[in-house]
Formats: sequence, C-alpha cells, structure tokens
Amino acid sequence: MTLNYERSSAIKATRRFLLDLMDPKQTPRVPRKVRQQARSMLKHYPEDHHMEIAAKSIPHIFGTDWRDNYLGGK
Repeated sequence: MTLNYERSSAIKATRRFLLDLMDPKQTPRVPRKVRQQARSMLKHYPEDHHMEIAAKSIPHIFGTDWRDNYLGGK
C-alpha cells in the first residue's frame, strides 16, 4: 500500500529526474530526443500550487503535508 507521503515524494523525485535529464551537466551523454521529451513532459507536469490544491482537496491521496514532502519543508 502506498502512503500519501510516498506518493508525494515520488512526484517530487520525478520532477527532479526530468529536470536533471534536461541538464547536460547533470546527465551527460543523454540523447537530444530524451532531453526534448523530458522538457515536453515538464511543460504539463503539476507545479507546486497545483499539488497544494490537490493535497487540500484530496488529502487521502497526497496528504495535507504536501508542501513539506514536496519542497523538503521550504
């Protein structure tokens, strides 16, 4: 069973992964097509304010502590 903090952590990690894929310094030798695909996916990826709304609207899915999980307490 996935807990709500695990779900929000997965979303955070996925965003970081996609950002790293776009950065040649973080991920050298990644094909241009993969970088373009990561950029395309991030264009539609939920932003912080979307996830805060989701956490308040459906706390049993993302929890009410979305901001702490997603932003590392910032």
